[in-house]
Amino acid sequence: MTRLDSVRAVADAVLFEGYLLYPYRASATKNVSRWQFGVLGPPGAAGEQPTMQMQTVVRAPTRDSALEVHLRFLQLQRRQVYDVSDEPVDSLTVAGTTHLSWDEAVEREAVVLVEAAALPAGVTRAVHVEGGEETEPLPGGAHVVRRRWPLSAELAVSAESVEPAGSHVLLTIRAANANAEPPGDAARDKDWAARRSLLGAHLIVSAGGWEPPGPFVSVVDPPEDAREAAHACRQDRCWPFLAGQQGDADLLLGSPIILYDYPQIAPESAGALFDGTEIDEILTLRVMTMTEEEKAEARITDPRAAQIIDRCDAMSPAELQALHGTFRDPHGLPSDLTEPSEPSEPWWDPATDASVDPETDTVLVDGVEVGKGSLVRLDPKRRADAQDLFFAGQQARVTAVVNDVDGSTHVAVVLVDDPAADLHDWYGRYLYFAPDEMEPLPEQLQNQPHREESRR
Repeated sequence: MTRLDSVRAVADAVLFEGYLLYPYRASATKNVSRWQFGVLGPPGAAGEQPTMQMQTVVRAPTRDSALEVHLRFLQLQRRQVYDVSDEPVDSLTVAGTTHLSWDEAVEREAVVLVEAAALPAGVTRAVHVEGGEETEPLPGGAHVVRRRWPLSAELAVSAESVEPAGSHVLLTIRAANANAEPPGDAARDKDWAARRSLLGAHLIVSAGGWEPPGPFVSVVDPPEDAREAAHACRQDRCWPFLAGQQGDADLLLGSPIILYDYPQIAPESAGALFDGTEIDEILTLRVMTMTEEEKAEARITDPRAAQIIDRCDAMSPAELQALHGTFRDPHGLPSDLTEPSEPSEPWWDPATDASVDPETDTVLVDGVEVGKGSLVRLDPKRRADAQDLFFAGQQARVTAVVNDVDGSTHVAVVLVDDPAADLHDWYGRYLYFAPDEMEPLPEQLQNQPHREESRR
């Protein structure tokens, strides 16, 4: 795999984000609106904007410098099933196999080479993708038609000097849907717009002709001499991140979702699950809970869904275990350090620290020691939850004092006047507040019986 291919692998997680969401069936409500990120809609149509643009800081080019800009996206492909009467149908079972009408997608990539000498004046290139239609005959005279609509786009690349003059330039790359067909009444038609949209659009930029390590400067964590220029960059639905291996500066990923420099695909990931912000283990376990009928529906929905189902069904216990419990620093380690060895006991397990016991731990609130059994009056200040408004001024009984891994203290409580307080206590469903969000009640109230007991 080349270095550019490794960046493509990361970009594909963006390209197919939302392409087909778990439970991977056409009948799933979440798959009614599948195209979520990087959609460049046709101009004038309702919905998605037709453009995306990113800016980044580049070390000043030399005469031989050049940029290779890759615009990658999906082209919608309608899979329509027709019966023996040539009538379109939602689904059809032929010779024991069910065929389903569905929107597929085809990967597209356009490459534009830009010489450094042309950057000050700017370069604009047209991108055109043909439509097409293929027919797949089915036994008995039925057939499936796959149809694509032509796409037109425009890619513009330019650069301008920034201070201090001569050391860096501000690079701007803009991609736009250039569909010339007027929307008319179809402006309100989501299907019309999707068929003429660039879906999951993003950019990969490769540089050549610069001295090592390369031209690109991190906009996330810029060096001191480019900090002011980096902070002046403006992003519109596309964010630039350094790509490749840690330390590389000649590859850039322009993503429609916010990532970090040098994003990587986890080596434990066995294949695409079409949800780049999800955890492989969670989705794999969810697939394993599907019934055979649900899996069958997923398989006929899309060939990529069938691959997911088959891969999860064939996964061994060891492969599933490999998906669980790996911690990594996304910024990597300095060259003089090595990965720490795995701790003999999990750091997150309270049992590893005998000095911590939520049952007996206390915290000082207004000079009063508060612990399990203490009564307090709530005064939510952080408004972490909309329901906090209803808890203001209410009396609560402390059930535990806990400390999180960041060193913050939280007080778990149940409301005194909650008829289900004992039930909440039984299965551990508590409300959590900071110590400064409560007021200790006078000592005489601490010894009074609970409201439920006093009514007997």
